[in-house]
Amino acid sequence: MNKFIARSVFAGGIAVLLSASVVRADVTLLAIGELDGSRAGDQADLSGLTYKLENGAAANLLGGLGSGLAYAGGNAFLALPDRGPNAVPFDSNIDDTVSYINRFHTITMDLDPNHSGSGLPYKLTPTLRATTLLWSLTPLVYGSGDGQVGNGAPKINNFLQHFFTGRSDNFKLGENSGFASDARFDTEGIRVSNDGLSVFISDEYGPYVYQFSRITGVRLRTFQLPSSFFVTNLSSQGAVEISGNTTGRTANKGMEGLAITPDGKTLVGIMQAALIQDASSGGKKLLRIVTIDIASGKTTHQYAYKLTTGSGVSELCALNNTEFLVDERDGDGRANGDDAVNKQLYKINLAGATDVSAMNGADALSNAVSKTLFLDLVAALTANGIAAGNIPAKIEGVAIGPDIRHGGNTLHTLWIANDNDFLSTVPDANNVMIPNPNQFFVFGFSDDDLEGTKLIRQFSGFWF
Repeated sequence: MNKFIARSVFAGGIAVLLSASVVRADVTLLAIGELDGSRAGDQADLSGLTYKLENGAAANLLGGLGSGLAYAGGNAFLALPDRGPNAVPFDSNIDDTVSYINRFHTITMDLDPNHSGSGLPYKLTPTLRATTLLWSLTPLVYGSGDGQVGNGAPKINNFLQHFFTGRSDNFKLGENSGFASDARFDTEGIRVSNDGLSVFISDEYGPYVYQFSRITGVRLRTFQLPSSFFVTNLSSQGAVEISGNTTGRTANKGMEGLAITPDGKTLVGIMQAALIQDASSGGKKLLRIVTIDIASGKTTHQYAYKLTTGSGVSELCALNNTEFLVDERDGDGRANGDDAVNKQLYKINLAGATDVSAMNGADALSNAVSKTLFLDLVAALTANGIAAGNIPAKIEGVAIGPDIRHGGNTLHTLWIANDNDFLSTVPDANNVMIPNPNQFFVFGFSDDDLEGTKLIRQFSGFWF
C-alpha cells in the first residue's frame, strides 16, 4: 500500500503526518486524544487555586473540557468546562452546584503519525497550556445559600475582580434571568474573535452571551437576547424554575451552542431545548436559533431547528457564513451506564430561511430550516472498534480545525470533545467502574463530503 505524506501548518513549525491509505470521500476518524492532567498534577488545571469547594472537590479540578471547543489558530484550541462538579449529590437546595469559578483552558494539540502498525492513523497529544478565570470588573450578585454551603462568593474575590461561578443561587430576586449582574454562569459555548484577542461565551442560566478578554478573562461586553428567552421566577432549583414559569428557557437547557461566522461579524446561538412557551404551543421539538450582529450588539434574526432523534442540541459550528453543523444528541452512553444511540451532526443552511421571531411554537416548527445528516458519530466510532457503551454520553464541543495536506489534496479536520461531568470514573451497565476521560476525537473530511458546501475557515493563518 502506498504511503502519502500530509503536512499540517501549525504554530511553531510544520508537523509531518503519514497516512496508511489514500484520502477517501467520507468522514474518517483520524485520532483520539485524552487530557486528564497538567504540569500541576493529575486532574488539576492551571488556575492556581488551592482551596476546596463546598462539596469537597478541589477548586482547580480539571474536567468537563468538552462543554465547548473553539479553534484558536495554529495548533491551539480553547476548551470550556461547564458550571463545575455537580454530578455527585450533596445539597439539593442548590442543585448540588458549587462556587466553581468559570474558566476556559488553552490547549495545544499535537497530531503525529502512528507508526505502530495498528490503531488509528494518527496519535493526538493534547497539552494544557493555560487556564483563564472569568470575572467582572463591576460587582456581581451572589447567593446567601443555606446552613450547609454559606455565601456563594468565591474566596479569591477582591475589590476589582468579581468572579463568575456555577452556583445556582447566585442571582438577584426581582430581576429576570437575563440580569447581567448575576454571578451564576453555566458556560456552554465558546468562540474566538477574528482578532484573536477576545472570546464569546454562551450559557444556560440566562441565557447570556458575554464577551471576555482572552488574555485576562475580564468581561468586556454583554449581548442582550430577546426577553422571551428569559424566565421571571428564579430559583436555585431548576425543577422549581421550570414549574414556576410559563415563558422563557427551560432550566439547564439554555443556549447550549454558539458559532461565529468566519467573517467575524455574526454570532449564532442555539437553544438546547424548546422555550417553555414553544413547547406548550405545539413546538416541543422546536429549538430557536438566534443571530447577533457583533458590531451593534443587536439580535437580528430567529430561526427554527427541528429535532430529529436526539433529545437536544449541544453545539453549533460554522462551515461558512450561512451553513453550520448542528450537534444533536441524546443522553445515552458512557457515564449513564448504557449504550450511546443518537450522536449526530447535521448540516443546515440559514440562507433564505424564514425568520420565526414573531411565530409561536407550532408555526415556527412548520418553518424549520432544512437539514442533512453529515456524521453519525455512534456509527463512526463503533466501526472503529469502540463499544457503544464507551462512547461519551455528552458529546458537546465541535470545532473546525486546521486543514492538512494529504498527497497533494486538502483534508479538512473536524474536532469533537465530550463533557465528562468532572467524573474521572463512572459505572458501566454492569456497575463496574470504568475510566471516563476528557476526550478529543479528530475526523478528516474532504470537499466532496460537503456536497456543494464551500468551507470557509475562520483563521487562514496564525495572526499573533
